[in-house]
Amino acid sequence: MENKQPHYVADPNEVEFKEVDAVRVDDKPTNLWLDAWRDARRRPIFYISGAMIILVALVALFPHWFTTVAPDRCDLKNSLLGPSDGHLLGFTRQGCDIYSRIIFGTSTSLSVGLIVTILTTVVGIFFGAIAGFYGKWIDALLSRAGDIFFSIPYILAAVVIMSVFSAYRNVWVISAAIGIFAWPSTARVLRAEVLRVKNSDFVMAATAVGLSRFKILMRHVMPNSIAPVIAVTTISLAAAIVAEATLSFLGVGLPSTTMSWGNDISQAQANLRTSPQVLLWPSLALSLTVLAFILMGEVLRDALDPKARALR
Repeated sequence: MENKQPHYVADPNEVEFKEVDAVRVDDKPTNLWLDAWRDARRRPIFYISGAMIILVALVALFPHWFTTVAPDRCDLKNSLLGPSDGHLLGFTRQGCDIYSRIIFGTSTSLSVGLIVTILTTVVGIFFGAIAGFYGKWIDALLSRAGDIFFSIPYILAAVVIMSVFSAYRNVWVISAAIGIFAWPSTARVLRAEVLRVKNSDFVMAATAVGLSRFKILMRHVMPNSIAPVIAVTTISLAAAIVAEATLSFLGVGLPSTTMSWGNDISQAQANLRTSPQVLLWPSLALSLTVLAFILMGEVLRDALDPKARALR
């Protein structure tokens, strides 16, 4: 006879059963954007950078809320004087109120940043989406065009353009000079994301039901690929503000009569040793604004990345 091993069966009354396959109807609905919002709002940096960005936007839109002193009301008797009643930060070399010029210069610097960001985002999304989704010779052609623009430093290209169009220096021209050469980074990010998303099962299902390729791109691929572009766009806005200040500092940006942080920094460099506050305050305003957008971009990048959220 064969030796049969005894079988032991646990007593059902002593075993705790769990519904491992039960549907949890009480869980909150979730998707990429809700998960990103829940992650971002748990980080103090999100609130700090958000408050700074809101403050900068309010200053740019409503400068008269923050100062009653006209930025172009200058008196040489006040040249390079320190703080006094009604003049919190002192005066420039021309006797203009530093605080008032910073407040009114915010709109110029922020306008350039926004216009450049819109331009680079639109062009970058178009090139990146078309190249990544359609592939083949279209991808090769658009990618090589992007490589050509990417190989040209956009600050250097903007210097050349602004030198050629020196008689037409304004916010729109300087924004175009920066934005025309700054879009390839956005295009590369989106192209890589589109290449990943277009191989998903839901894209295959949309193709099976007969949707055209363009509709698949607009309805399914783009909404699931745009998240990284949002983070890049926020950081690009900060870079555009720095680019405007750099061009104005070099003397090829906005006219010296236009109030901007770059012009104020450029005009203050001659008095750095004797009156450093003239250079310090506009530089600090520029640095804090750029820092706010960079921090927000970092928060959005981590919040929109499921892998980054899982590591925290």
